[in-house]
Amino acid sequence: MLIETRDPLLLGRESEPALNFKQGDIDQGAWAGQRFLWIEDRPAFELSFWCGTCPFLFKRLEGASRTLSIPELADRLAVGIAGIDVEVVSAFADLLPSGLYQPLLTTIEPKLVFPMKPGDYFADEQVATWNVERFWGLPQYPQTPYYRTFETAVSRDAHLYEFVVPMVPPNWNDLMRVAAMANQLAHSGKPTAVAVSTLDVCGPAMSVGTRDFYQHWGLTHFLLDGHHKLQAAAELGVPLQLLSLLAIDFSLADIDQIRKIPQLLDQRTATR
Repeated sequence: MLIETRDPLLLGRESEPALNFKQGDIDQGAWAGQRFLWIEDRPAFELSFWCGTCPFLFKRLEGASRTLSIPELADRLAVGIAGIDVEVVSAFADLLPSGLYQPLLTTIEPKLVFPMKPGDYFADEQVATWNVERFWGLPQYPQTPYYRTFETAVSRDAHLYEFVVPMVPPNWNDLMRVAAMANQLAHSGKPTAVAVSTLDVCGPAMSVGTRDFYQHWGLTHFLLDGHHKLQAAAELGVPLQLLSLLAIDFSLADIDQIRKIPQLLDQRTATR
């Protein structure tokens, strides 16, 4: 559920951000390299390919080995923010590459999902549209547990899926901190996690061989702060807040599609 949004802001660092979006090497005969999210000097996630007709993707790589929390904001975020906090936005924006970002403050109810287990988007909804990967004969594999939080219809021919992707898997979390956060969440839904987000709009070029032909709008929140909060909320089945900075310049979506996101997040949940 949407709490608050702001107009897009020019945020981020011109040089040496801790987190960056980059293109990989272009192979001979290819028109583009793979799309990646980097943490410092290592690729952390492979993302959906540029073409827009390839399957939606986030896939954890070895560079996703730490969180990007800001200790000075820990207490403020543990209590939770009442609205979009300019100081919090500015502090996390300093980790990001320069570009346009739309701040979004929402309430989410995370459900932890494991690849190839019940609820896995890649083995369920994605296979219904793209079928399995042709060479391997298997669904796309994200190489990480992740959280599903929301979905809703965009139109008859498009559907929004929302994900929160941790930088490190839940089994890396400190269980005492998870328990402490669970105690806080039991009394308040305002503890706030922070993420940088992308919107990738993907759909197969042809309907041949698909059971359910439509566009997949993948809204992916890469978690910067709040790994213990997300785990605690998922285990308790309770909501918490998410402050996300939607990276307009680094998404696979046009500006009209980006502009629809606040409205879509305010709709009721609807499955495909």
